[in-house]
Amino acid sequence: MERPDDSRASVLRFATELVAWIATPWALWPYSWPLAVLAVLVLIGLPAVFSTPGDKEKVVVAVPGWGTVLLVLLQLVAAVISAWRLFPVWAAVLVSLLAAATLVTERPRWRWLLAGG
Repeated sequence: MERPDDSRASVLRFATELVAWIATPWALWPYSWPLAVLAVLVLIGLPAVFSTPGDKEKVVVAVPGWGTVLLVLLQLVAAVISAWRLFPVWAAVLVSLLAAATLVTERPRWRWLLAGG
């Protein structure tokens, strides 16, 4: 099975990741600054280190496709929860729609990843 073209999905995925990377530590900071720092390390560090061969050119630590799917889901959930905790309702709705669009556009890539890449 050939890797599907995910250029549109990549843009939406990256936009959602940016929200997660910025909003999650910001939402956690009032409760615990170490937890906010840990959130940055988890949200940025895990996907940078763990990836599925064939999905990225440079793989530091190889994981099966389901690992990559779980890391993306973590980003999406973090973005949506943090948006609803921090942003005005209209912005949280936009982030939720962005995450939903990401879920839809990611489906071909996820099928490929779950099929063994």
